[in-house]
Amino acid sequence: MLQERIGQEGKTRKQFHVAMARHQDEVREAQRLRWKVFAEELGARLATPEPGLDIDLYDAHCEHLLVRDPDSGEVVGTYRILSPVAAKRLGSYYSESEFDLTRLQHLRPRMVELGRSCVHPEHRSGGVITHLWAGLAGYMLKSGHDYLIGCASIGMADGGHNAAGIWHATRQTHLAPIEWRVFPRCPLPLESLERNPAPMVPPLIKGYLRLGAYVCGEPAWDPDFNTADLPILLPMKNLNPAYARHFLKQA
Repeated sequence: MLQERIGQEGKTRKQFHVAMARHQDEVREAQRLRWKVFAEELGARLATPEPGLDIDLYDAHCEHLLVRDPDSGEVVGTYRILSPVAAKRLGSYYSESEFDLTRLQHLRPRMVELGRSCVHPEHRSGGVITHLWAGLAGYMLKSGHDYLIGCASIGMADGGHNAAGIWHATRQTHLAPIEWRVFPRCPLPLESLERNPAPMVPPLIKGYLRLGAYVCGEPAWDPDFNTADLPILLPMKNLNPAYARHFLKQA
């Protein structure tokens, strides 16, 4: 549970370092970690100009949040952040490749997109993601933006049955108001999948929901990553106060 991980974080001896990438070499470190996780570990088909690095057209327009291991100096966690100004300059959010965001049009001037979240396989005990969220909290506080959006991925090793179960469970308790609903461009075929009554929810999705996020609609299928992606929206006013204090203290 997120609360348990927060408690464990205070007990850990290792104090990770969190900061935005300052130059291109640091961005390449994030892209190298993403390749390791998405391509080598999860088998994603990444269209990249440089094998060994996960590079796409959004990277140059994003800020890259990095968590480093203080002992090795290695980047062990990353998020990329697309601001409203950068999204307008680019012409779209990454999420628009998977979802019709028409109903979120009025939020765009205040809406930050998160993407390419990953943590090194040897550092998934909770501390790294806590520091990533601390960095995001600091970014949102400094920027003054009001909404976070992103695609939360669910593995499809079982053909999508677990993802369907997660959708049916979360829609009961965390579905966004109808005016914030989005629609998948390549929908997961929910009608042909089992409704697992006790799905295995990835820790990142559990964390988003505990923070106060909404699920904005049915999952999309991403064939390149072979994942089912849930559209997530977190209004900062919904942020659980206890978690907000913790993350702002860490930031």
